[in-house]
Amino acid sequence: MGRTKVRVGIDVGGTFTDAALIDNETFKVIEKMKIPTTHHDPDGVAKGIVQILERILNSRGIQPKDVTFIAHGTTQATNALLEGDVARVGIIGMGSGIDGLSARSESNPGDIELAPGKFLHTFHTYLDSKGMTDEQINSAIDELAAQGAEVIVASEAYSVDDPTNELRVVELANRKGLYATGGHEISQLYGLKTRTRTAVINASLIPKMMETANMTEKSVKDANIQSQLMIMRCDGGVMSIDEVRKRPILTMLSGLAAGVAGALMYEKISDGIFFEVGGTSVDISVIKNGKVMIKNAEVGGHRTYLQSLDVRTLGIAGGSMIKIAGGKITDVGPRSAHIAGKEYEAFAPTENIVDPKVKFISPREGDPAEYVICECAGGKEYSYTLAGAANILNYIPEGDYAQGNTEAALKAWNALADHVGLSIEEAARQVMNIAIDKTMKTVNEMIADYELDRSFVTLVGGGGSGAVLIPAMADREGFKSQIANNAPYVSTIGVALAMVKEQLERTVVNPTEEDIKRIRADIIERIVQSGASEETVEVSIEIDSQKNILRAMATGSTELRSKDLAQEAMSVDDMKAIAASSIDQPLESTVLAAQTGRWNLFVSENVKKSFFGLLKKKSSSVSVLDREGVVRFKKSNVHYTKLSKSAQEALSSFLDDNTIYSDANATIPKVFVFYKEKMLDLTGMQTKEQLLSILEIETEMLKPEDEMLVIAYQ
Repeated sequence: MGRTKVRVGIDVGGTFTDAALIDNETFKVIEKMKIPTTHHDPDGVAKGIVQILERILNSRGIQPKDVTFIAHGTTQATNALLEGDVARVGIIGMGSGIDGLSARSESNPGDIELAPGKFLHTFHTYLDSKGMTDEQINSAIDELAAQGAEVIVASEAYSVDDPTNELRVVELANRKGLYATGGHEISQLYGLKTRTRTAVINASLIPKMMETANMTEKSVKDANIQSQLMIMRCDGGVMSIDEVRKRPILTMLSGLAAGVAGALMYEKISDGIFFEVGGTSVDISVIKNGKVMIKNAEVGGHRTYLQSLDVRTLGIAGGSMIKIAGGKITDVGPRSAHIAGKEYEAFAPTENIVDPKVKFISPREGDPAEYVICECAGGKEYSYTLAGAANILNYIPEGDYAQGNTEAALKAWNALADHVGLSIEEAARQVMNIAIDKTMKTVNEMIADYELDRSFVTLVGGGGSGAVLIPAMADREGFKSQIANNAPYVSTIGVALAMVKEQLERTVVNPTEEDIKRIRADIIERIVQSGASEETVEVSIEIDSQKNILRAMATGSTELRSKDLAQEAMSVDDMKAIAASSIDQPLESTVLAAQTGRWNLFVSENVKKSFFGLLKKKSSSVSVLDREGVVRFKKSNVHYTKLSKSAQEALSSFLDDNTIYSDANATIPKVFVFYKEKMLDLTGMQTKEQLLSILEIETEMLKPEDEMLVIAYQ
């Protein structure tokens, strides 16, 4: 009998450090645990990582050599930015000739406000890069260091085309024992202003993250684990610790990414909104066509070139306190029982709730004294919470992490209900409705932003308090809902199961086949550096013709993952029901029209009669599901065909049939291609030649008889 190989995920949160052990073959969770985060230890949060790692491996008698993958997610970068706990950055701006005029100001972002009253301080100097000498660079570095710069950023106009000068500055700064980085390392897009700002934010995080990275890496090595330590990125993937040393900005918001990554591994969600609900706040993100939505992150109200999950955070959660003013319930949150240092009423022993009275407090200095707690005989105090309201209203499923002692909650709420002149149930319902109203404001914005179909959306609750908010909200607003498997540990599981990810963006007008091949080779090299094993790498290329961006995205894993997470394929009838619902068509008119690899294409034909029934207009609605029953594509008014790789003529004429010709030009259709395990998005292509050349590059490994599904629409 071979030894069990395991994956370890560790999630360092503000309050707790969590760990999960996962069987590398079956992806079943073997063990999970929490310990308080070690903020105040001399070794910082790294100490907690060592402690929990040792504890969780020992609990199952696992040998260090049986750990095949270890990763951790961290809120460190996000917290450092929120708290203004960042290094001072010196910038050497460079340019020459006519570009030099604008480069001087565009490479100088000044002080960046991170949060109200918290700044990232920068110092700036400018060098003409024509005939620039090492002496000039050295004295510029010394001048910035004398002003107090702890990290150097080299930022030159057009450095993405030729980074030589930025690399010279970095090398000379390193020789002086200073951390340094160049703008081209963070982004390969034109736009000196945004590129410099992104590089500066990245640089400000380097010293602190270096310290943690070194300690954590040492602790993993000391534990005799051979597998290299991976760190969670903000787009839901992981990267090697060496990459974190260069690009710590990629870990910003990564704690938020882990939860959705974990939920998607187990929950079969096509379109959904995912809520990771903790004690103090909820993080909300969108899943569309089985994928998480990504956008450019903002820091201090400024756009950066950092692509991260679109996650929105609200101060509503299980521990949210209740505000009362003028004898009425006025608000729920943003302060929580944790911040006030009080226990929840819903987790109190019934015998402690004796002679309850309402008492007003201000949880933090400067807060209004409108937050209510329950004072009991013998001086015991408990906070009234949203979790209390959910338990009273019976929304928490049996055995859920947030299930409390309803008897104690009812006793405590008696005093609150009396104070506001309502029944206990009415008071709890008012509190729940305020929380739902505040959350729905954001949910409605996200549904509009991503054009989701309300009737097909599922609300998914994760985190320890998922059940406090989601069932009640789905119930009131008429959504389908579910609580994620292992909800309190969903982030930690997401970390343990994450794939290595990389992304490259370049400014290219009308990319040629050569440009596409080059970016493809570059991203493969980069993702292998980040720890992916080359055989597992998948690349997808997008062309954004409006912004002239050529984008390559790659995912891979640290070892060959032979197993798909789906234990069993879904039946055709079950898939058909999902497909019909996704395109809002009757079940009887929806049929399975084509299949290949992991893909199932369902279609529903609509015939509309017009002009007294003389003209018939046919339109097809198509839904493509993968073998797990997740909808990956859905649209009406589309055309589709199934052909083998060798059928080039047929493909060419299918594209021509769906091209719109006008006097000026030919508008090719938007195209998706499905084959084997892959879904290829070719919607950014401008010409038929471009489209066919990318398809050729992407499918070069297919045999002539391998089949593809091609979908086209205008």
